[in-house]
Amino acid sequence: MSTDVLICGAGRTPFGRSEASGRQLAVGAVNAALADAGIEWSRVRAAFGGSDSAGLADTLVAQLGLTGVPFINVKNGCATGGSALVSAVNAIRSGMADVVLAVGFDKHPRGAFDPRPEDWGLGAEYGSDGLMVTTQFFGMKIQRYMYDHGITPRTLALVAEKAYRNGGLTPEAWRRKPVSAEEVLESGMVSDPLTRYMFCSPGAGAAALVLCSPEAARSLDGPPVALRSAAVRTRRFGSFEVFSPWIPGGQLTSVSRDASAAAFEEAGIGPGDVDVCQLQDTESGAEVMHMAECGFCEDGEQERLIASGVTEIGGTLPVNTDGGCIANGEPIGASGLRQVYEIVQQLRGRAGERQVPGEPRVGFTHVYGAPGVSACTVLSR
Repeated sequence: MSTDVLICGAGRTPFGRSEASGRQLAVGAVNAALADAGIEWSRVRAAFGGSDSAGLADTLVAQLGLTGVPFINVKNGCATGGSALVSAVNAIRSGMADVVLAVGFDKHPRGAFDPRPEDWGLGAEYGSDGLMVTTQFFGMKIQRYMYDHGITPRTLALVAEKAYRNGGLTPEAWRRKPVSAEEVLESGMVSDPLTRYMFCSPGAGAAALVLCSPEAARSLDGPPVALRSAAVRTRRFGSFEVFSPWIPGGQLTSVSRDASAAAFEEAGIGPGDVDVCQLQDTESGAEVMHMAECGFCEDGEQERLIASGVTEIGGTLPVNTDGGCIANGEPIGASGLRQVYEIVQQLRGRAGERQVPGEPRVGFTHVYGAPGVSACTVLSR
C-alpha cells in the first residue's frame, strides 16, 4: 500500500445553522487544520476547495493571506470535498507541492434541496412532475431496494436512531438529542417509506485537511494519518441516480460500487480490512444501500447486521461514528471532508466518547452526490 500522501492536519466547524457566512466558516476550518498540523498558511504550496452555494474557495485568500498560492476551485455536488481531496493528493504525487490544503464549505437555506432542472440538462417538465425534489428520488430508490432485498422500515429507523445517538457524542454535530426508532417511525411520512427523522437537513459548516509528502511531514506536529487511496467516479449508463433522467429495469446499480472498488484496489486491501467507516447517509435508506454498494455486505444482509449492532460504535463495523449526515446535516461542499476528519480522529484515538475501541487501524469514507458521482478514500495509521 502506498504511503506517499499523509494527512497532517484536520479541522472542522460545528455543523447546523450559523450566523457566520460560509466563507467565515471555511476560514475557521482551515485555521483549525493548520493549527492541528502546526504550520502557518504561508507554508501551504497549493490549495483545492469549493462549495455548492457559498461562493468561490479561491477568494478565501483575502482572509487567509495573500501569498500567491495556486488555489483551484472545485464544484462536484456532494462529492465536492472528496474531489478537492483527490486533487490535493494528485498535486503531491505529481510533485507540484509538498504541503496542500483541501477545504469544503457551504451554507444552505432551510428546506429540501430542489435545484432547477435546467441546471442539470433536463427539461422543464422534469421539475414540474416533482422529480427534482431529492426526497422523492431517495424514497423511490429505497422503496425498490426494500422490495428486492427484504429490508423493513424498522431497519431504516434503527439507522436514524444510531445516527442521533452518535451525534449526541459529537460536540460539532447539529442533532445531538437521542431519538428512538419508534419516534423515527412516527415522525411523519415525507416520501414513502422515509419519514421526517430519517432525513438529513441542508445546513452550514466547513471542514479542511492539510496533506503532506512524507518528507514535509517529518517537520510537522502530526501525528500523520496515511491516505492510502482517494477515488472519484461518475455514473454508468442505466444506473439509478439522483436527477438521472431514466428509471432502468432489472437490478439497480450505483456509481458507489465503482468508486469504492477503485479506492480498495488502489489501497491494496478490501472491505474486510476496514475497522471504521463513514458512508453517505443523506437519509436512512442511503446508509443501508451503501453498505452493500461499497462491499461491506451482500444485498439484504443489512437487516440482520443492523439489528444485531454490527454498525454501532462497539460493533465489528462501526458506521458513521459522528452521526453522519443525519445528525450533522449536509453542507454540500463540506460533507466529504467531514467524513475524512472523523476517520482521522478515530485512527489517532482522539474521538472522545465516540472512540471505536480496540485501536482501529484502517478507515474508509464514501460520499455520494447528484447526478451520480461518488468519492471514496482509504486511510490507515
